Amino acid sequence: MTTTAPRDEQLWSRCDGCASLLYRKRLRRNLDVCPECGAHARLDAPDRVAQLADPDSFTPLPDRPVRVDPIDFVDTLPYPNRLGAARTGTGMHEAVLCGTARIGGQPIALAVMDFRFLGGSLGCAVGELITATAERALADEVPLVLVTASGGARMQEGALSLMQMATVSQAIAGLREAGLLTVSVITDPTYGGVAASFATNTDVVLAESGARMGFAGPRVIRQVTGATLPEGFQTAEFLLRHGQVDMVVPRHALRGRLTALLAAAQAGRRAARRPALPRQASASRPATGAVAGPPTAGPERDAWATVRAARHPGRPTTLDYLETAFDGFVELHGDRLGADCPAIVGGVARLGGRPVMVIGHQKGHTTAELVAHNFGMASPAGHRKALRLMRLAARLGLPVVTLVDTPGADPGMSAERQGQAAAIAENILALTVLPTPVIAVITGEGGSGGALALAVADRVLMLENAVYSVISPEGCAAILWSDSSAAPQAARALRLTAADLCRLGVVDEMVPEPRPAAHDDPAGAAELLGRAVAANLAPLLDVPTATLVRRRRHRFRRYGAAQGMGVHQ
Repeated sequence: MTTTAPRDEQLWSRCDGCASLLYRKRLRRNLDVCPECGAHARLDAPDRVAQLADPDSFTPLPDRPVRVDPIDFVDTLPYPNRLGAARTGTGMHEAVLCGTARIGGQPIALAVMDFRFLGGSLGCAVGELITATAERALADEVPLVLVTASGGARMQEGALSLMQMATVSQAIAGLREAGLLTVSVITDPTYGGVAASFATNTDVVLAESGARMGFAGPRVIRQVTGATLPEGFQTAEFLLRHGQVDMVVPRHALRGRLTALLAAAQAGRRAARRPALPRQASASRPATGAVAGPPTAGPERDAWATVRAARHPGRPTTLDYLETAFDGFVELHGDRLGADCPAIVGGVARLGGRPVMVIGHQKGHTTAELVAHNFGMASPAGHRKALRLMRLAARLGLPVVTLVDTPGADPGMSAERQGQAAAIAENILALTVLPTPVIAVITGEGGSGGALALAVADRVLMLENAVYSVISPEGCAAILWSDSSAAPQAARALRLTAADLCRLGVVDEMVPEPRPAAHDDPAGAAELLGRAVAANLAPLLDVPTATLVRRRRHRFRRYGAAQGMGVHQ
């Protein structure tokens, strides 16, 4: 917002976005977001703390860094003179405000950068303050929230400012090792060394609406490459489309999103601290990790009719189940490598009051939705997004629930160029050793490796009208019968129904559907699914991690010829 007088004296501001003349008090009540066009004006660090933290909960870190001029830098002014002017102009000692606080009642360590102070540049003192904040988070065993606004590393401190990227990143690595949540909130602008370190190497990256982020700024890119940059380049929405951030959040919603994430992390940490069952008690469970008793199967169903029901366009999708069977879903986006695959959705939700990480294939109901989500066929970026969320769940102590509904992984040339096979393989490997309970539910189609990439689990459930197979019936018929019209015959031969797979031991339990099928009563189907997941998850929560992983490995070791060769489970 363009202003002509000090903030406490002015009455009006002109919006830089739409040029509207705005009453200053109204603008402040709206968190400095233009009520006409939604443009987000920059906030200074004290205002940002007041916006995010619970009232009267912020306590600044007690230690101040010493004055730093490590290389006696002089341009048109000596560096100490620039520092003095910045301190006088902002009332801050450095370009970051650090301390402890609460957000939604959850204790955190908080560091908020201020662009007014030498462009929010990262120097030795800023790096020390943020590192000290991360170390305080580690000592207090609380999450770390970073709010970034920076042009990059501070030139006046030479290579020593560059080193701060590694210094802060190492502190964040320590929090990861301890299983403590780290969140960065990207505000406008965030560039250079800050973008290339702690702004993007946290567990969750939120971008405020209107923020811009990149390694090189637009002016540098134009100067070096001569390129004409596209509209919206490096904006928050651009970053979301290209998998660089988990979500774009308007300013008024930031507190709520942070509260939900912090609450989930805190609940997961409390659950992880509960004492494990004595080894004798846990050893009494079946070696596969299944709940005691035989797998639950149901009546025989015609295989081809089941295939058609599994593919019905009205069948509930992952997002439908997240809306009805789960509560408080906060979606996380992107693989952080360049894409956000729409065929995979995932994020933190609650099931019966317990936070869980839910990851699933997303199809859609209409032709437009199916096309937009690539018919639920995940690209390598989708599998890598799922992998990122699985690993985040493990660090935070959250159980993982996967909802599988895909004809298979994306078979296109682009997917092959991006390493589809390796992406699926990495997911399977990661799930094999994931140190947190995993429940997989085949909700519709469970097609080949694209399904297994989300289904290496402690318990595998399957809806009554779902199918799970190494290949589609049409593909099998075309190869082995040389006639795709033999698909119904192939479906029966493949033993792909829930009843078949319960008998084979691939699936632990068949989840009933409302009559005649889930698409006739989506709410009823969601209730049945939620109940089944909760019941199967509960016995896994107290199993020691080593036992959980061992049982999961044994589960998959028992399949096929191993049984006949006397391989122990």
